Amino acid sequence: MGKSRFIIVGSGWRSMYYVRIAKALPEMFELCAMYCRTTEKAEKIASENNIHTTTSIEECISYNPDFVVVAVNKASIYEVSKEWMGKGFAVLCETPPSLKLEELQDLWEMQEQGAKLQVAEQYFKYPSYIGKLNILDSELLGAPYNVTIRAIHDYHAASIIRKILHTGFENVTIYGKKHIFPVTETLTRYESLFDGRVADKERDRLTFEFENGKMAFYDFSSVQYRSTIRSLYMEVQGSRGEMVNETFRYLDDKNMPHETKIKIEKFESGQIENVTFGEKTIYQCPYGDCGLPEDETAIATLMAGMKEFSLTGKEVYPLADAMQDAYITIMMQQALDNPNQEIKMQLQKWM
Repeated sequence: MGKSRFIIVGSGWRSMYYVRIAKALPEMFELCAMYCRTTEKAEKIASENNIHTTTSIEECISYNPDFVVVAVNKASIYEVSKEWMGKGFAVLCETPPSLKLEELQDLWEMQEQGAKLQVAEQYFKYPSYIGKLNILDSELLGAPYNVTIRAIHDYHAASIIRKILHTGFENVTIYGKKHIFPVTETLTRYESLFDGRVADKERDRLTFEFENGKMAFYDFSSVQYRSTIRSLYMEVQGSRGEMVNETFRYLDDKNMPHETKIKIEKFESGQIENVTFGEKTIYQCPYGDCGLPEDETAIATLMAGMKEFSLTGKEVYPLADAMQDAYITIMMQQALDNPNQEIKMQLQKWM
């Protein structure tokens, strides 16, 4: 397909992920411009990152990019994505595309009428997750029926849960409660903390019950992403074994028990090069040592599919799945707003 040309709409923290990807993989991506709302912001970002910025929508349109990345705040993603879809561009928007059911339905209707939208849900493309999902799909543990997850939050967790359990568009009932616990702060997005300050942090605990009997238990606090004293955890159980983080315990065809760990090898830069399971390579980086961490490596995979999507409609992460994951996220919030009350799924257009 050749190099993909794109623009970024948005100038926040998340939009810089796409800048770094374009710089790391210049043979694959050409960043035509970043659209900023103010001249001051545009000049600051251009100076700090050596990229072209603009405050002109007309200029962005004139580049005729293969796709448009919408990386604005969550409250604006729906409207901005809709605007650029309406201009005839293929859009790759940040997650979630909306947290209002009527807006999700509107986006779906636009897609049915020919508009092109993809959602940048990256976790199932993480190098460390690809291997796990492939092993689970092989039913080494039997068909997975139970997931406990406190590794990722909200929309991302909904996506991974559905992929592990293969629940598709089955009905689900969700209930749970929000809790408050004290945690000593150690690391934020911007700094390390050593003064021992303690803050009350929310912890959300939810139970998912799918109509086929499969279940998931969600237990997450935002502090876990960066805290040096809180770990990320995932457990999956099937009839013939279980996975706990990187360790698989399972029975062979003679019902003898085994324990095998996923091993991760990295380039000098720290980027993941290979992931192996026993003697089998289950992931190999397609980009070489370009210095990208997992998040950007996964997003690059989604971006790589956008040019073909714009031309043929071939999806990397089907929009129907994006709608379903967003709908489940809405249900999760409703469950937290109504402690211990069952929130039941209703039939939607994309199911």
